[in-house]
Amino acid sequence: MADKAGGGAAGAAGRAPEADRPDMVRNVALVGHSGSGKTTLVEALLTATGTVQRAGRVEDGTTVSDFDEVEVRQQRSVNLSVAPLVHNGIKINLLDTPGYADFVGDLRAGLRAADAALFVVSAAESMDGLTRMIWDECAAVGMPRAVVITKNDHQRADFEEVLATCQEAFGEGVAPLYLPVVTNGRLNGLIGLITQRFCNYATGSRTENAPGPDYQERIEQHRGPLIEGIIQESEDESLMDRYLSGEEIDPKVLIEDLEKAVARGGFYPVLATGGGVGAKEVLDLIVQGFPSPLEHPLPEITSVDGRPVPGVSCDPEGPLVAEVVKTTSDPYVGRISLVRVFSGTLRPDMAVHVSGHGLGDRGHEDHDVDERIGALSSPLGKQQRTVGRCVAGDIVAVAKLSRAETGDTLSDKERPLLMRAWTMPDPLLPVAIQPRSKADDDKLGQALQRLVAEDPTLRLENNAETRQLVLWCMGEAHADVLLDRLSRRHGVEVEKVDLRVPLRETFGGRCQAMGRNVKQTGGHGQFAICHLEVEPLPSGGGFEFVDKIVGGVVPRQFIPSVEKGVRTQMQRGVVAGYPMVDVRVTLYDGKAHPVDSSDMAFQIAGALALKEAAAKVPTLLLEPVDEVSVLVADDYVGAVMSDLSSRRGRVLGTEPVGVGRTLVRAEIPELEITRYAIDLRSMSHGTGTFQRSFLRYEPLPPHLVEKVAG
Repeated sequence: MADKAGGGAAGAAGRAPEADRPDMVRNVALVGHSGSGKTTLVEALLTATGTVQRAGRVEDGTTVSDFDEVEVRQQRSVNLSVAPLVHNGIKINLLDTPGYADFVGDLRAGLRAADAALFVVSAAESMDGLTRMIWDECAAVGMPRAVVITKNDHQRADFEEVLATCQEAFGEGVAPLYLPVVTNGRLNGLIGLITQRFCNYATGSRTENAPGPDYQERIEQHRGPLIEGIIQESEDESLMDRYLSGEEIDPKVLIEDLEKAVARGGFYPVLATGGGVGAKEVLDLIVQGFPSPLEHPLPEITSVDGRPVPGVSCDPEGPLVAEVVKTTSDPYVGRISLVRVFSGTLRPDMAVHVSGHGLGDRGHEDHDVDERIGALSSPLGKQQRTVGRCVAGDIVAVAKLSRAETGDTLSDKERPLLMRAWTMPDPLLPVAIQPRSKADDDKLGQALQRLVAEDPTLRLENNAETRQLVLWCMGEAHADVLLDRLSRRHGVEVEKVDLRVPLRETFGGRCQAMGRNVKQTGGHGQFAICHLEVEPLPSGGGFEFVDKIVGGVVPRQFIPSVEKGVRTQMQRGVVAGYPMVDVRVTLYDGKAHPVDSSDMAFQIAGALALKEAAAKVPTLLLEPVDEVSVLVADDYVGAVMSDLSSRRGRVLGTEPVGVGRTLVRAEIPELEITRYAIDLRSMSHGTGTFQRSFLRYEPLPPHLVEKVAG
């Protein structure tokens, strides 16, 4: 792409670039594992276009993308950030996504806002499983992709080895467009394989000349497969015959076909960067090869009640359809919403309709309200640079949307619309917390609601049974960032506590017991005697109450009172304080007093009878058992099955899913999988995912009863 002539139009530092038309915009998500060099690449592109005067460093905490205090301390991205720049008159929105699996929610948000993806792989490191999985997700929706191999100036860099890894992992259509030229450990330039020109950076400025004869063998090794791959994607069916007959194809024809193939998502060029070299080549690829928003199909759009709405396109004059892809809140600045406009034009002070996103199960309110747009700005790190409007296809930050949350749709008040929600993974790591002081307790609720509004991967649970506040997170790093934000951003100190798993009790055998509640002191007293037979039911049997009273020994109006007393005591538990389940209680005898018997007297008698029964026969503690489905790469199936068995799990079977992946189904006690999200990621090198659902209760093994109940 950089083989084509044309200089870069630098974006002026400090002034926000604005696009007038969708075809003047490119939205590109940078995807890759943590440490692959995404943020450093963003700095190089910003510097190359004059958007910033000097490239920042991740190690110094001075980059544009990683400006959050957590990112500065940890030296890694944990948030989605946008860096707009201008090249050759085109506005490019670079979406720098986190590379760590715990923050996959922001990664998915970045892909939602993008029209193409730039996969960033380090020449000095191996590729992780998450990068491969995201590639497959992009392939499923036909998103155009390219690969940038970074850190070619690193002492351990091996471009050829990493290229081979990318071709093996990503499949057909992956071919290098440029080859790095490294001399004495320094990346001096790139060889363009189509034009066979050497882009020389050795003097500090870019010049072009013919490559030396020492590089011819390497050029021929890679140029042939590249040209054949481009020709296979060409709409000109005669090109292949001409090429095979020995005709030299005009580089201009090859470049045009390459650009079309990349935009269609049928070909995936590989570029090389390092030490500031290669930025122009990447920018040219984005501008010339990646599609504009006009070429990228819109997500499904419906009315608020779910009826399909056809005909909406990326038209600045069309109906407003925009989506909140990221929400941040600050106790001083307020809420800022990062919005991708898919149709229409967004302007300050507009009245819009906010439609909810269907994540009520995670504590996110479903919205159906009107709001007014505040100021519009173009974010560049901490800077918010004011803009006058945002046309379809562009991305903008909106101030003070008080109700809109991540994933919500913004549309015209008169024509409310809703965009299909993007896929969001379930948080599967429970972290129980409690406020450190009364002052923290007073502020905790509001602070948590702000975190929930920002992060659709977070689920908040206030468990009434265990009386614990539980944050369901994506992993340990996700939990640590959330607690850090509670402390530093919202001034709320909390501490982690041991997670309590809700157990159950049941009877271990059949017995008869009497409940006697007799208190007569001369005045109005209490009199109720009931005889019960209790017996266990099969797992899942619930509760049965059987009335076998004959002769009216317990008056008819007091029989429901006995049942109510039994139910109340079952809910409280009779031994360890856990609710009792799977029990049949039969009322077969009793006594009443014409004056002193009452509803409450028989409730108490029923409860006392249940307690006496518990003293006569053993009671069992029951633990919840989940059905678990683990999707993992074939290489790790054995390790996963062995691990599940070590957790008292029962493997039910396996089945292949696609190519190279297997679904393992098992039953496993909840006590054994509270930290499974962390353990599975470690065991499968980031490639494993799992789902869980409650199945039933089973008796807790005797050797665990004292440990758990205590």
